[in-house]
Amino acid sequence: MGDPGILSWTPVTLGAIGVDGILLALGAFFVGAIGAILFVKWFNAKTEANAHAKADVIKADARRAADAEAQTIRLEAEREAASRREKIEAEFEEARSEIRDTERRVAKRDDALQRREDAIARKEDQIERDRDRLREKQEAAEVREAEAAELVEQQREALHQVSGLSREAATEKLLARIEEETRHEAAKLTRRIVEEAADDAHNKATEITLQAIQRYANESTSEATVRSVAIPSDDMKGRIIGREGRNIRAFEKATGADIIVDDTPGVIVVSCFDKVRQAVAVESLERLIADGRMHPTRIEEVVEKVRKETEERIRQFGKDAALEANLKGFSPQIIEAMGKLKYRTSYGQNVLKHSIEVAYLSQIIAEQLDLDGRLARRCGFLHDIGKAMDHEMEGGHPKIGMDFARQHGEKEEAVLNAIGGHHADIPSTTFYTPIVMAADAVSSARPGARRESMERYVQRLNELQDIALGFKGVNEAHAIQAGREVRVMIDADRVSDDEAFLIAHEIAKRVSEELTFPGEIRVTVLRETRAIEYAR
Repeated sequence: MGDPGILSWTPVTLGAIGVDGILLALGAFFVGAIGAILFVKWFNAKTEANAHAKADVIKADARRAADAEAQTIRLEAEREAASRREKIEAEFEEARSEIRDTERRVAKRDDALQRREDAIARKEDQIERDRDRLREKQEAAEVREAEAAELVEQQREALHQVSGLSREAATEKLLARIEEETRHEAAKLTRRIVEEAADDAHNKATEITLQAIQRYANESTSEATVRSVAIPSDDMKGRIIGREGRNIRAFEKATGADIIVDDTPGVIVVSCFDKVRQAVAVESLERLIADGRMHPTRIEEVVEKVRKETEERIRQFGKDAALEANLKGFSPQIIEAMGKLKYRTSYGQNVLKHSIEVAYLSQIIAEQLDLDGRLARRCGFLHDIGKAMDHEMEGGHPKIGMDFARQHGEKEEAVLNAIGGHHADIPSTTFYTPIVMAADAVSSARPGARRESMERYVQRLNELQDIALGFKGVNEAHAIQAGREVRVMIDADRVSDDEAFLIAHEIAKRVSEELTFPGEIRVTVLRETRAIEYAR
């Protein structure tokens, strides 16, 4: 139930507060709320004002910094502009100075040209005056010449009347006398020059030797281009030809050589200008004949195998030749080209063997002249390398060989000039080129080196004798030593000793100009005086 005093107290208290108290409390509450709101607004306004003030300060600072930076940039730009202006003005000043110098030089040159023109004008005036004087002198000389001619004609007529000879007879007699005197004087001069050259030979041994050994043999392309292949029976010819000629066509296409099948018993002819292809064709044909199988596929197989073996042999031939010549430093292409010369011949002489001979002969000659024997040996070894490909390219083998050697690593000018100039196609620029000329002639002209037809041999001997017999005072001429020497017998009553030297020189000159021959030909002129008397 509780305490009755407490229960009665609570309503009395609330009632005592009343409505006014509640209203007052509510009013106070609203007043406090409004005050708080006003305070907040004031505080916000104050804060915003401070923010605006700070923003204004920041803007002012930024503006001042920007102005300072702008001022710095302007000053830097002004300094840069001033520097460029000074540089441009300096360049302009330098250009103006150069222009002034150029103007001064042009002015000086104009003055010099003007003075030169004045001098030329004076010279032209002087030349014109001299021309006038010369014209006058020429006219006077013509008058005097006419007078002299008339006087000579009068004297000639008087001489004809006194001598009793006609004009033609007197002229012929005079010319014969002049010819005889001139010939005698020329013979004496020739003999004196030869004797002086002999006396001076010790001091000019190298030069005279090189000049004396430059005689060489010109090339000829008349080489054998066919080879015969023996066959066991004539039935083999039909098998080689094949049905409708398919075997022989396949063989010719694979080898590049022509096969000639004719009525000659026991042989078939292989014809080809390229000696390497000819060798491949001959060996392939021999293998096919020995094997007995003959059809296009087998032909191609055999030809390809023989070609590879031949190429390997060619490289080995080149290496062996370089080893025999004791030379090194060649490119593989040069070694291969030298190996191909094994299949080339000139007048029946193998070109590779000939190149090795020329190499050692060149070394011997060079060492006798105190030159580099090794370099001379290299020049001689490579001198005919162009013959390995002259059938494939246009031009002579010296130029082809020189271009080929330069393209594949030969840098020595003496070697290139010796290759290109050993037949005098280009001028000799070193001593080694005439040395190779001489060695080439010696190798090709030695006994047994080359073959020559009997008709050509006899013809050369007759031509030698005919040239010698064509000179005045020659009684007999005989070609001896297989055409290496011609001996000439002259009339001692008609030709003097001095004139004998002149005849020998003229015969040698005509032989050099009119004949083609290997090596050199010696001309020996014999003059004999016989005194015969009888005792009675």
